[in-house]
Amino acid sequence: MTERKTVSVVTVSSKIQVVIPKGVRQQMNIKVGQKLTVRVNGAHMELFPMHPMNAARGLLQGIDTHIEREEGRA
Repeated sequence: MTERKTVSVVTVSSKIQVVIPKGVRQQMNIKVGQKLTVRVNGAHMELFPMHPMNAARGLLQGIDTHIEREEGRA
């Protein structure tokens, strides 16, 4: 799968807000009310969509949780 690169220009409003362009929202599947993590790296910033914890439900389904323990250890 080829990673699609998108470059867009946005304007900072008087309330110090920016609008994420529709194409980027669709590409990243960002929904109204979803939280984003902001990371500052030198002179630029990156936005990362946060996913709810229940999105990970079933991720480890079927994993073997049995642990061999040494005798006398809890």
